[in-house]
Amino acid sequence: MTPILKLIFSLWNSGLPFLANHLWQSTLVVVAAAMVTLTLRTHSARIRYTVWLAASLKFLLPFSLLTAIGSWLGPKHTTAVANSGIYLVVEFTQPFTQPGVSAPVTAAVHITPLFPWKEALLSLWLSGFVAVLSLWIVRWLRMSAARRNGIILREGRELSSLRTLQHATGITPEIKLLQSSASVEPGIFGILHPVLLWPSSISEHLDDSHLVGVLAHELFHVQRQDNLAAALHMLVQSIFWFHPLVWWLGARLIEERERACDESVIAMGNRRHTYAESILKVCEFCLSSPLTCVSGVTGADLKKRMVHVMTDRVVRKLNLSRKLLLWTAACLALALPIVYGLFNPAPGRAESALGFAPKYTIVSIKPHPEDNNGVNRAKIMVSLKDASLMARGISPQALIQLAYRVQDTEVVGTPDWLGSLKFDIDASVDKAVADQLQKLNEDQRGILAQPLLQGLLADQFKLKVHQETRELPAYLLTVAEGGSKMQKQSDDKHGMMHMGTGELSSQGTPLDLLSAQLSMRLGRPVVDKTGLTGNYAYSLHWTPDADERTRMQQKELIAPDSSASDESAPPLSTAIQEQLGLTLQPVTTRVQVLVVDHIEQPSEQ
Repeated sequence: MTPILKLIFSLWNSGLPFLANHLWQSTLVVVAAAMVTLTLRTHSARIRYTVWLAASLKFLLPFSLLTAIGSWLGPKHTTAVANSGIYLVVEFTQPFTQPGVSAPVTAAVHITPLFPWKEALLSLWLSGFVAVLSLWIVRWLRMSAARRNGIILREGRELSSLRTLQHATGITPEIKLLQSSASVEPGIFGILHPVLLWPSSISEHLDDSHLVGVLAHELFHVQRQDNLAAALHMLVQSIFWFHPLVWWLGARLIEERERACDESVIAMGNRRHTYAESILKVCEFCLSSPLTCVSGVTGADLKKRMVHVMTDRVVRKLNLSRKLLLWTAACLALALPIVYGLFNPAPGRAESALGFAPKYTIVSIKPHPEDNNGVNRAKIMVSLKDASLMARGISPQALIQLAYRVQDTEVVGTPDWLGSLKFDIDASVDKAVADQLQKLNEDQRGILAQPLLQGLLADQFKLKVHQETRELPAYLLTVAEGGSKMQKQSDDKHGMMHMGTGELSSQGTPLDLLSAQLSMRLGRPVVDKTGLTGNYAYSLHWTPDADERTRMQQKELIAPDSSASDESAPPLSTAIQEQLGLTLQPVTTRVQVLVVDHIEQPSEQ
């Protein structure tokens, strides 16, 4: 299976609940539009057309997108997420960790096998999408050929009438008039540069008054941008071809747009009887356009149109109260999802699947006893099976890094004790919740690790944070001229990393873990600009300078009297280029940081 198909299947598998939610919302909007147009049946067709068009465009604008915009605009407290990836299992100054305990938070997406019915639905949708889209494309090419083969008319009563009407309606620039040998009705073709296709066989059947009515009808299509609206609805029909209301909605759009043009032609002073005759003559001698985005004159139900044209009735205008009502409804439809997103951040895929956000309910926190040699060995593991947490010698600083996926230097506003105090933590969820987790796939359970850690910090450490963007000195990690010297590993298997004094060795980990470790040693954010994705194996050895050793000792990751394993090794920047084929470029750039607003030391439990 190709990567593109894998991506499509993955998106389909995870997006079915979203699609179902979007469909019922869009269906509800169409029903609401039908009720609104029913109350406006004695008003202008232009107004009803606008309502139907809004209902069509709703299919292309999910409310969840507006909610996401609201979530992005809203205050970013404990739900903030940064970019850098940190492993769920970290063990310092130790050999390689045991296999199976280092599942990364930002692991590559695994394609979960689909159930046959899901795969069948996707295949059916793809077949329908390709068929409908291909049909539109074939018809578009046919009309494009008619345009290419058309002859530009530079004189004659048709061109003279067209220019007179353009001047009267104020439509600019001048529209080209192409005489076509095809028997398709007169119609406006094109969106950005529309032209009027005029069948050569129709002029002899139309007198001057009939000609003016037909040309005026087409000019009003240009003025209203009907071809653009029709093309957008054609896209809706291609994507949602399986939804019957989409096709019914398309018929309503054609009906109201033709009525709107009819009303405009009559409003210009054309006689109703003469205009109706012109439409009937075009229907008699020409075929209707095969494309809804080629605005002709014969669209919609002809009998109803004739009744509408010949009925001398007063078209009511919207009064101020109805205008305010329509504008209020439109603004509320856009504003309510955004406001909802401001105060209700959208849950992740796993939370949506569970129907709630799980939290640790059984928590044990105890101070971590120091080792005899003064070196702290920190270890944390979150089980992907039951979401249980086991941490030994972990600092609140490290917990924040893991929970929000930030580097050590990207956490600011911290109290002095945040990195020095160490705790042993055991936490688990209720058995009922653990049973629910078993129903999720591995990817969904992995996504829960981050909000679980955030909830633990909020409940036990009373943590409150927000995100800011600041100008900070940083390093850009890039590929050197000679290319990377690291060994690419399989994306399906995630190896381990050994982190020692003057040493970083990987059996196959993503580069965001390397960036995080380099940031800790350099005291600046390290931004990965290599463009390398996947897992890499490498062995990096260097001699730490005095600043790096001081930082590591302050974090109690190395003993005060420890020394590098190889004093002859080069400095870190040189080692990175010689051994990994990468470079560190010092810059000052805008970095998103996590600001700690409040945190408390937990009580022993």
